[in-house]
Amino acid sequence: MLRTTVSIDLRAATASDEPFLFALYASTREAELAAWGWAPAQRDAFLRMQWMAQSHDWAARHPGADHLVVCHQGRPVGRLLVAKDAAAWRVVDIALLPSHQGSGVGTRLLTQVRDEAGKAGVPLRLRVLRTSPARRLYERLGFEVDAAPPEQEAADPYVAMTWNPAPRQD
Repeated sequence: MLRTTVSIDLRAATASDEPFLFALYASTREAELAAWGWAPAQRDAFLRMQWMAQSHDWAARHPGADHLVVCHQGRPVGRLLVAKDAAAWRVVDIALLPSHQGSGVGTRLLTQVRDEAGKAGVPLRLRVLRTSPARRLYERLGFEVDAAPPEQEAADPYVAMTWNPAPRQD
């Protein structure tokens, strides 16, 4: 089978990206909110409140993070938020529009970030919902589940995962 390489471009997020970033966030919550039976106005108000809280939390906890818009064929299709320090890099958030999930964009994006972390000689960390289909992608790309105390593991709907670079051959 012939596979083509997915081409993506990354650019810094700006204030003009806010409408797209909110729509992207809302798209990641559609299935969850559909089950609640709320009116569209209720859903929108809830989503905006949650999005603002998340944005403020991440800005406070990761002030120097790279906040990037993922573009495919010149159009925004996702976002990537990566916090980098000397000890480790963290994928704080990665999100793609539903129409681009499963298309190779996420694989390409994570491979690129993983390769950059490898060149920097630091581990790459992330957290993912235990039941998320994205977890299989992370495992395929070499991420391993971090050990957690049993009491924490049972209560936490997320798992922490780490990809470690190969040891340097100096």
